[in-house]
Amino acid sequence: MRRLLIGTIPAALGLLAGCAPDPTRSTFNGEAGMAMNDGGFGNATMNNVLIHSGQMSYAVSLSNRFADTVPTTINFAFNSSQLDPQARAVLSQQAAFIRQFPEVRFAVYGHTDLVGSDGYNYQLGLRRAQVAVDYLVGQGIDRARLEALVSQGETQPLMATQAPERANRRTVTDVSGFVDGHPSVLNGKYAEVVFRDYVASAGIAQTTVGVTGAELAVEQ
Repeated sequence: MRRLLIGTIPAALGLLAGCAPDPTRSTFNGEAGMAMNDGGFGNATMNNVLIHSGQMSYAVSLSNRFADTVPTTINFAFNSSQLDPQARAVLSQQAAFIRQFPEVRFAVYGHTDLVGSDGYNYQLGLRRAQVAVDYLVGQGIDRARLEALVSQGETQPLMATQAPERANRRTVTDVSGFVDGHPSVLNGKYAEVVFRDYVASAGIAQTTVGVTGAELAVEQ
């Protein structure tokens, strides 16, 4: 009996070894569906639950999406509030995003480098914010949805240097909230606001289907 048990051990180990992952096999050759679940299943439902329960601000969530989709910052020459071609290109991208969400308000914050007095830089930062807003309005954005806020002046540098630093001479555009009383604000139905552009980009037409006797009519 003992010899029988000992003899079966190598066979059992061989079976177990056969069950171990084969490093030469890709996940494509694994069980059906194993490569599909990356841990993200349920995130959309979780997000909507957080939005409806007030645990997550939809303005914050949309702000994160804005920052992930388009550049939020433009830069300026020293002591200037003139838009260069690169700044105009970035603002045009911002305008394309903003047009998709008529319910949302945006703010433009003006900044300067650390050269010059506090009072002068305060006004310079504000002028930069205003010229960015003017450009967005020229791209078809309702001015009532845009704010050129009192600038941060030189108080929030990206680079802590007294030298003229281009990275500090900037405006930053961000979501500031929702338009009060807008008919499309849906009492927290975040998905209908945020994903409306996906439906439009797919070219999905609304259809009305009616059946009368044996006749099928489809209207687009």
